[in-house]
Amino acid sequence: MNWSSSRARFGAVVGGLGLFCVLMGGFPPIGAASAAEPVTAAQPTGKRFATVLRVRGEIAASTPGSERKLREGDPVYVGERLRATSLGEAVLKTDDSGMVGVRPGTEFVAERFAAEDKPTDSLTVRLFTGSLRVISGWIARTNRSGHNIVTPSATIGIRGTDHEPYVLSAELAAATSNKEGTYDKVNRGGTIMQVGENKLDIDAGRVGFVRAPAKETKSGFKERALMTILMPVLLDKVPNFYVAGAFDAELDRYAQTADQDSLRQLEQKRKAPKETPAATPVAPSATPVAAPPPPATPTATTPMTPPAAAVKAPATTSAGECVPTAIAKTWLGQMDRAIARRNASTIIAMFAPEATIRATVRGNEGKMTSVDISREELAKSTIAAMKGLKDYKQRRVWTEGKRADAATDAACNRISLRSVVIEQGRQSGKPYRFESLEEYVIELRAGKWLSIKAETTQQ
Repeated sequence: MNWSSSRARFGAVVGGLGLFCVLMGGFPPIGAASAAEPVTAAQPTGKRFATVLRVRGEIAASTPGSERKLREGDPVYVGERLRATSLGEAVLKTDDSGMVGVRPGTEFVAERFAAEDKPTDSLTVRLFTGSLRVISGWIARTNRSGHNIVTPSATIGIRGTDHEPYVLSAELAAATSNKEGTYDKVNRGGTIMQVGENKLDIDAGRVGFVRAPAKETKSGFKERALMTILMPVLLDKVPNFYVAGAFDAELDRYAQTADQDSLRQLEQKRKAPKETPAATPVAPSATPVAAPPPPATPTATTPMTPPAAAVKAPATTSAGECVPTAIAKTWLGQMDRAIARRNASTIIAMFAPEATIRATVRGNEGKMTSVDISREELAKSTIAAMKGLKDYKQRRVWTEGKRADAATDAACNRISLRSVVIEQGRQSGKPYRFESLEEYVIELRAGKWLSIKAETTQQ
């Protein structure tokens, strides 16, 4: 590939995100925000239930006396009441590797959560109004009976599931010509809808329904007989208010391998070194709690580290076990620090001479364009990019790693990793803020991890 022509073509489309930060070679970003937004913010302390993976519109998390707007990468704590506006949607990744899609107008709270690979693992979500899409994680394996969605008229248990509980308000029921109450649509697996002693099994492709609790009339009598409101029923068809959310395509893809992914991460948790027991978490308080000072962030004035021939990383734990996600986080952490320090030589040294690198970006009209470059071209682009990079900050939303070929790689010499990163700063004086999915294959060579393949895609 001719460097001058490829650099010009690359500069015409690249925006500056994740790995793009070292690829954009000083070109101003396309589609950048008008002003860079803060990446980090102080959060209340407490027992974490999930992390915000995707968000669109406004989602607020509140405890008595305090409220915060959720952003991608933010933790969500047990006891926080989440409210989505009429245009707000989100995807939460639970700490047992499950997913919770939050629909517009939804209000709920995670009342109980424990994911410690014990028989006492549990998840209880109280859904007040609106709808969730819930893809169960490993709690569905370790303690299936402890995984419940509680609504005003029913409790929904799971059988290893992708389902959509919906609490339909009186107003929306009237607007859509449906009955007020709790609905549950099962996409995969099965659920159990229960009211008192009455239970209903709901299989994939079916929708269960329980009426809203009876209301008192002016004379003090309930509007319906007790048996009427206690009987869950299966519906003949899917109600018209069930519509796909903004992130359902992504959730559909995740659901295809959800069981395997959650079990793989549970196995990684079992193999990881045991941590020293921590102090009992403190629940979110109405009084703001000062966040601990963040680690020092390298700046433009930070001395550059000496050039490195390659980056070292442990292949196994002290027990000799291969932990791909830990290796992935270590490798990415070294690259992130090198970018923050504007240390081009260290970045380049992390890639093998024959490495293949691809960037796929979205132009002004939304069209996706891919560009392939070599390690030599990466080196030139990195040096150019570092000259114009200022006020650089980044946050990795999530990272996972696995053996590239577990069947033949018994020695843990090759890891494939994926990571979503949000990155912001100023490139050539212009602010940018982007999100990308980064995918690498790294190989252990003479005790040093080198990337032999890298791909970054604008989200």
